[in-house]
Formats: sequence, C-alpha cells, structure tokens
Amino acid sequence: MTANSFASVSLEPPLVLVCVERETRFHGAILEAGEWAVSILAAPARGAAQWLATRGRPLVGQLDPVPHRRGPVTGAALLDDSLAWLEMRTTAVHPAGDHTVVVGEVVALEVALDPGDALTHYRGAFGRLP
Repeated sequence: MTANSFASVSLEPPLVLVCVERETRFHGAILEAGEWAVSILAAPARGAAQWLATRGRPLVGQLDPVPHRRGPVTGAALLDDSLAWLEMRTTAVHPAGDHTVVVGEVVALEVALDPGDALTHYRGAFGRLP
C-alpha cells in the first residue's frame, strides 16, 4: 500500500508507526502477518506509489510491475527505487477512527548509497524534495 501517514515514534527502542485505513485489504494483511516493511521512496518511484495506491488492483501478481526484493529478516517486499528500507515487527495496534495506528519495532534498516531526491505527496500531487 501507499501510506500517507508514517512517522518515527522512538529511538530506543527504534519504533515507527503507520496509519492503515480499516477498509483496505492491506489492513487485515498487516495485522495478520505481524511483520512488514516500509520503503521510503525516491522521486523516480512515483509510478510504484501510484500503482500501490490503486484500489482494487489484483492481489495475485500485484508486485510484478514494481521492481523489488525481499527483506533478509522479514521477507517483506522492499521496493528498489527507495531512499531507505525498514523491516518491522508489530508491537502495538491502536484503533483511530477509520484507521488503525500500527506501531512496529525496526528489526532491519538499510539506506541507499546514492539516494537522490525524495518523493513527496502534498495537496493531492506528487513532487520532489531535494
């Protein structure tokens, strides 16, 4: 999925959160799996972000058009055009209106050697953050 709410929670232990809409297919999947990953996308990954935000995309083969690899710790998908990759294990789940706040402990982290510009999304439009 493409997340619009992702934040650091704690440095010790390293915790992050993501807000997941309850009506999405990913909601059940992330809660059931207990392990997940975040790819912080670079500007060239706009197409991947748009595809992964598309409602109703096919479940089978949904990552086929997106260059990716599997994380060494969790096996979760890590997208190639990224600035950094984090693998997490869920530590807490909090209902929050029509979303669920999922908190995860970072169990693996990698940063791109030459990251380039960050992909941003603001006021309904994609952009770049140098």
